[in-house]
Amino acid sequence: MMSDERSTPSAGDSNAEEGDRLHVAPVEAPGVLGDPMPRGRVLDFEPLPGRIKLRDDDFIVDEMPLYEPSGEGEHLYIRVQKMGLAHTELVEVLKRHFNVREDAIGAAGMKDRVAVTSQTFSIHLPGRSAEVESAAAAAGALDHPKVQVVWADWHGNKLRRGHLVGNRFSIRIRDLDPLQAPTVWRGLSELEKRGVPNHYGTQRFGYRRNTHRLGAMVLRRDWEALVAELLGAKGSWFPAHQRSQREAFDAGDLVKAKSGWGRRDIAERRVLKALTSGATPEKAIRAVSRHMRAFWVSALQSSIFNHLLEERLAAGTFDAIEVGDVAFRHQTRKSFVVDQAVFEADDIEAEVSKFEISPAGPIVGPGMPQAMGAVLDQERAAFAAADVDDSLFAESEFDFRGTRRPYRVQIGSLELDSGFDDHGPYVRVAFDLPRGSYATVVLREIIGDDGVEAHRRDRRDRNAFKQDSD
Repeated sequence: MMSDERSTPSAGDSNAEEGDRLHVAPVEAPGVLGDPMPRGRVLDFEPLPGRIKLRDDDFIVDEMPLYEPSGEGEHLYIRVQKMGLAHTELVEVLKRHFNVREDAIGAAGMKDRVAVTSQTFSIHLPGRSAEVESAAAAAGALDHPKVQVVWADWHGNKLRRGHLVGNRFSIRIRDLDPLQAPTVWRGLSELEKRGVPNHYGTQRFGYRRNTHRLGAMVLRRDWEALVAELLGAKGSWFPAHQRSQREAFDAGDLVKAKSGWGRRDIAERRVLKALTSGATPEKAIRAVSRHMRAFWVSALQSSIFNHLLEERLAAGTFDAIEVGDVAFRHQTRKSFVVDQAVFEADDIEAEVSKFEISPAGPIVGPGMPQAMGAVLDQERAAFAAADVDDSLFAESEFDFRGTRRPYRVQIGSLELDSGFDDHGPYVRVAFDLPRGSYATVVLREIIGDDGVEAHRRDRRDRNAFKQDSD
């Protein structure tokens, strides 16, 4: 899973309050693809009624590590369970507790806020190791109501993004008749056979669905436009309760604009703090953590991938190899180009049906393996639509080499049960996903976008009510 856990409805979302439909012409980011969210589905039945994440403990995520700590070294590995806390908020907790900079903290991935999640973090503590003190002593007593340290140990290197096998999910679907469990099982079984479209989900694009636009502006060093998109009222959709501070920013009242943001609006508050101190737009944006700025750029890559995956779903080829494709071998996570000779010589269809290989879409960058022929033409058209080429990534401050991501992934270790608890009826599903894939993308196949996004609309309504009550 990834984070930012918030999501954004379209401007015409019928479930939003009238004020929440606010949408004006976006700040221009030339050629950036539009709404990056998934649209196509694989399953042939209408989405079932049902909702997820109505309670934090209805959505449980257990990170499956790639390796265990060795017991030696200056990096303290801690297994952390958090509940109802965003990744960025947890990083702030760890920074304060260990008195370290953000770049001293490592994580294999970002987890949802509305969930109970277990994952490993690393903290670089130079001069401290097993020879000096125990890992438990180094971890100390982390006092936070939403965070628990399960274990601690030492290791020789920082935990980096992607250093995990995948995640195990256990999810209760609410507002769904338990008698629908057989239909849910049929859908999961079909996805296990054909594969789940490997979309990037809501978490990648933020509650305004605009992180890909922010990423394009970072790459182009269009700092003024970026500040306006982040803080102003003339860019992407935003919830109605933000209207006052955004219009204040557009009017040049930075003090009023700054006072309107909450503690979770870390990027907005940092940029406004810098601007009120006289910083240029570039310096103000650089007040945002490097990690967050890199996340925005990766969202641009993700939007291009999602666009091409939608084209494959529409064509019925998301689970088929074509001549010119780059194929992804799941066991080794290696890619190879399928030219005409390979297509004719190898038993490609058999490997696809056994889920040994899948077509792989572009995560654009200078080191990305190139497709061929008509597939390459299709990808280049998407790059042109986003006004992106390798040079932008090669010249950026971030090391985005580019890679390939399979258009489909296989869910494993399926479980399903249903029943009633103190909060009503439910259908519980559990499954494994490889790293970088989203449980919400699986669930939207079963209960549709409305069921997956309902908890976000509920939170917007609560925020709007709180704003009106202040």
